[in-house]
Amino acid sequence: MMKRVLMLLTLCLGMLSPLAWSHCQVPCGIYDDHARVKQMLEDAATVAKASAMMAELAGKGDAQSQNQMVRWVMNKEQHAQKVISTISDYFLTQRVKSSQKDYQQRLVKHHEVIVAAMKAKQNADPKFADALSKAIEALAPYYPEHKH
Repeated sequence: MMKRVLMLLTLCLGMLSPLAWSHCQVPCGIYDDHARVKQMLEDAATVAKASAMMAELAGKGDAQSQNQMVRWVMNKEQHAQKVISTISDYFLTQRVKSSQKDYQQRLVKHHEVIVAAMKAKQNADPKFADALSKAIEALAPYYPEHKH
């Protein structure tokens, strides 16, 4: 019981913390663009793993294999969608600005990530997961790690 109370308290305090809202569209100034790129690369790696596992399970008709197939498909979908959401809800709304000298180039590269993620959702071929990773890696130079 005490463990549940502590978990609930931690959740509530986390929701009240300004750091918990650091990805929102409020101009709070708390950003870690590099961390978001790393998270998208992790999501892309999950998409690749899911695609590989789906290929391994393809053709198996037992209930456990079918159950695992559904779980991997859902996982692939969720992680590809996380990439799309990160690009559209974070980068395109807060970090890519029309005042940037290379605005059009940045816009194209961010759009390429969204399209690659969409294609990775629609297809099980590993080449689509690879294309997603490469598209995300193309953004990395815009968002270097800052040493504090």
